[in-house]
Amino acid sequence: MRRSKLGIGLVTTTAALATGALALAPTAIAVEPTTATVSADCGSYGSGEATLVATQDGTSATITVTSSAVTAPIAVPAGTVDSTLTLTLNGSGTTTFTGNDNPAMAAGDDVTTGPLSGTVAAGDVLEVESLEFTALGLITVNCTATSPQSPGPFEF
Repeated sequence: MRRSKLGIGLVTTTAALATGALALAPTAIAVEPTTATVSADCGSYGSGEATLVATQDGTSATITVTSSAVTAPIAVPAGTVDSTLTLTLNGSGTTTFTGNDNPAMAAGDDVTTGPLSGTVAAGDVLEVESLEFTALGLITVNCTATSPQSPGPFEF
């Protein structure tokens, strides 16, 4: 009988500790939405829709931009587009995501840039203002958002 009570006590204590550990475990951090669209005007290079895909890992975040607003005028090798994405931070002020990580693009392909890297804090709300990118160090394109993000801003 004593062995049975000891076993039940041990099981109960182990279960309580496991439950406590789960309650104290950090929650997963995620950005919502993970995909958004925005209309953009890129001046003489065109206008159209851009799709943004966001990811988050703690305070680090990335955003990849693909847009039919601008197509590659010539073949563009991977890693040759320097980009700066400017976003409104929490309704006032701005933050930037930067990078030069792009896939190879054939002439006529929709432009893709990213993932562009930035830093976020819990509760940050970001919405696209503009994107500037320079391909091959020769062609600089400035795009300005002409519509709000849909379905809404990124919330970290």
